[in-house]
Amino acid sequence: MFYKSILMKLDLSFYTRDDVVQISRELLGKALCTNIDGKHAEAIIVETEAYAGINDKASHAYGGRRTKRTEVMFYEGGHAYIYLCYGMYSLFNVVTNVKNIPHAVLIRGAVALSGTETMLKRTGRKKLTDGLLAGPGILSKALGLHFTLTGTSLFGDTVWIEDRGITVSPENIISAPRIGIDYAGEDAMLPYRFVAKQDFNEYLVVS
Repeated sequence: MFYKSILMKLDLSFYTRDDVVQISRELLGKALCTNIDGKHAEAIIVETEAYAGINDKASHAYGGRRTKRTEVMFYEGGHAYIYLCYGMYSLFNVVTNVKNIPHAVLIRGAVALSGTETMLKRTGRKKLTDGLLAGPGILSKALGLHFTLTGTSLFGDTVWIEDRGITVSPENIISAPRIGIDYAGEDAMLPYRFVAKQDFNEYLVVS
């Protein structure tokens, strides 16, 4: 295990492993937590996508590309890589592996755990159907994850990920190709997207 007890933040050893695909699977069921502008919010991660750095044509760091935006991907694992997509959406990624190996996991979907009223205000919605934050753009907006927070450590008090003892069994994990990366050629077909098909209602808090 890579956590000391339930309700503990994931530690450095979780993020710095070399298998980004495995990390992507293991992030399912973990609690993504934020404390931004004095508002606390939490959500259970239910969909992820792995990006395997310089050898992955779908990765922003493919071929060792280092720009002002992607430099965060070369940090040691355990940092947030949040980039602006289409000039509108902030997309939250978890940096993994050791320094200078730019692996990352995009968090694509989650189920609201607590702070629902805050999420509704941020997204302008009246309700979250089944508590679902479907899509990386709406997820980041609901949790207050703006691209200006890129580079933030996941060990601080702004954004972090906890193990709540929620187990997603292998039979409840669907793997599939990633979405919206047709430009990546054959790498677009890699089964690096993971979706948890499980009922998380017992864990939800109405607040």
